Amino acid sequence: MKKVLILVQVLVLAITMSSCEDQQKIQAAKKATEEQEAAKAKATADAEMLAKAPKDIVTIASTSAKTLAAAVTAAGLVETLQGKGPFTVFAPTDAAFAGIQAEVDKLLKPENKAALAKILTYHVVAGKVMAADLKDGQEVTTVQGGKLKVSIKAGKVMIGNANVTTADIDASNGVIHVIDKVLLPK
Repeated sequence: MKKVLILVQVLVLAITMSSCEDQQKIQAAKKATEEQEAAKAKATADAEMLAKAPKDIVTIASTSAKTLAAAVTAAGLVETLQGKGPFTVFAPTDAAFAGIQAEVDKLLKPENKAALAKILTYHVVAGKVMAADLKDGQEVTTVQGGKLKVSIKAGKVMIGNANVTTADIDASNGVIHVIDKVLLPK
């Protein structure tokens, strides 16, 4: 009988120890889950904060106008267009660049960096000029030094020979107006 009693005590002790180990494992798993959830919540909060943070002209262009972003990089204008500004950029669409693809391919070569910069700065005006600020017949002076004529007919705005397809895309350092053609200086 003593042997049975000792055996029962050993079994109870083993079950108790096993239960303690299980509790420790459960607590460790719970802690790991809580840490993962906290990390996930922080990552979500960081992503939301970044999404709400004002974006500069280059950041906006790089998400929607891939060719323009590549050209700005090749011309060495990223830092300038990420600067304080303010700038107004008349940004050609990827389709506009595709319309002169052979010329674009040539301009993206390192030896044509200056010519590319000249064309790109012809699309930039110093200051933040919203669509409502533009007047029919007005001329705006570009950073490149050339002038672009504004035409407004039946509520449609043109800059040079390009139509403004989307106006007033606000950036932290200016504004972007999307246009359907690449403007070439004379």
